[in-house]
Amino acid sequence: MSKTSLTSLAHQQLEIARDASSGRSAHTVNGGHEHALRQTVIALLGGQHLHDHESGGEATLQVLQGHVRLVAGPDSWDGSPGDLLAVPDRMHRVEAVADSVVLLTVAIGVRV
Repeated sequence: MSKTSLTSLAHQQLEIARDASSGRSAHTVNGGHEHALRQTVIALLGGQHLHDHESGGEATLQVLQGHVRLVAGPDSWDGSPGDLLAVPDRMHRVEAVADSVVLLTVAIGVRV
């Protein structure tokens, strides 16, 4: 068993994002390429976004800090700390309305 402080990790990733020319940072907390479930903490400075992309499997975004907008075509959903957004199974993007940190959870496939 392992234990991770998401609060501490969120602060660390936000500091890394502030120093990065891209204005973002990410760190995989749980899982990886060899696992069906992956959880990644992503920090985005206000005004930054993750470009339009398809889902890699069932996914959710839990907002840890800030204010984000999940956009899929004409639909959008705003999230603030404590909100859990279900990522649609279609082209979408994530926009940071303010400096933000989210926990992305993706179920890539069913392991037998």
